[in-house]
Amino acid sequence: MVAVEVRDSGPGIPEEHRERVFDRFYRVDRARSRDTGGAGLGLSIARWGAEAYGGRLELARSTGSGCTFVLLMPGATTVAEFAGPTAH
Repeated sequence: MVAVEVRDSGPGIPEEHRERVFDRFYRVDRARSRDTGGAGLGLSIARWGAEAYGGRLELARSTGSGCTFVLLMPGATTVAEFAGPTAH
């Protein structure tokens, strides 16, 4: 497995919202609208993409000063192996 850790410095995600942050259209801050940014799809799409390639995306940590997400993907030794049989 290959692991990529991504950290941000945002406000963090409260405990009661952590199970749902990967749900489509879910937003922790209900006051936000599409006018102020985001549709609530980013983490859902990222997790779907990871799972489509046999990986996982997890919320590893969330504090009052940011979150850490970990992307775990199966290891590949060549670009062709990672891209699949149609890669040239």
